[in-house]
Amino acid sequence: MSESQTSEARTADLPETRIHPSAVVEDGAVIGAGVEIGPFCHVGPQAVLGDGVKLVSHVVVAGRTTVGPRTRIYPFASIGHPPQDLKFRGEDSTLTIGADCQIREGVTMNPGTAGGGLATTVGDSCAFLANSHVGHDCRVGHHVVFSNNVMLAGHCQVGDYAILGGGAAVIQFARVGAHSFVGGLSGLENDLIPYGMAVGNRAHLSGLNIIGLQRRGFSREEIHALRKAYRLLFALEGTLMERVEDVAAEFDQHPIVQEILAFIREGGKRSVCTPREAPGPA
Repeated sequence: MSESQTSEARTADLPETRIHPSAVVEDGAVIGAGVEIGPFCHVGPQAVLGDGVKLVSHVVVAGRTTVGPRTRIYPFASIGHPPQDLKFRGEDSTLTIGADCQIREGVTMNPGTAGGGLATTVGDSCAFLANSHVGHDCRVGHHVVFSNNVMLAGHCQVGDYAILGGGAAVIQFARVGAHSFVGGLSGLENDLIPYGMAVGNRAHLSGLNIIGLQRRGFSREEIHALRKAYRLLFALEGTLMERVEDVAAEFDQHPIVQEILAFIREGGKRSVCTPREAPGPA
């Protein structure tokens, strides 16, 4: 079955669109098939709700916001209101949310600014638990989980399958690598490598996200290679970039190790989060 045929089949299976009498849907809003808009919701004139989206109740979708198919948004979420950046002057920016996301009570997400590309993006199949926040100009990947009260400042990047524990705070411009884990109540002020785990205030690298790797089906051989590369990469001898080149040569046939090295080489506005001491077994 082609992609268009699959999309048509999904649409055919959807119930008819339902909008509660107390909801306000402004002229110009684009409402897909099978959308449910519950009591006391407000959908702005530039909003786009994909097929099967559900706004449970008391949800506001403002600005140039696009919500992907089958995403469900719970009460008192504020989606697409102007960014919390005092330099913002009303520029025409966007917020794009992917398909099959769960956005729980009190979540806030802001569009972009002129200083960050005018766009905030969230991938597919993400879960944002109660009162978590996605700041302006952020790039959040697919299958990401924010636990309750996670705070993501502006201009951050979060890779696929990353998990941020309850109350974690990420400083602006930081990068959180794919498959990584940030412990609850941690304050992350540096870049966290893919597959890494950071805990503490201020957060330090505390090993690899082994449980997450096992849950997602990484082989024992892949995990063993990661452990060995991690110990070499964060040893005390030499500079970090010297160790990067040594690890690159030794693990040239290991794509997941090379992913970490590419993350470090790419760099950003923040330093790389490192262990407090020389790493033991990761």
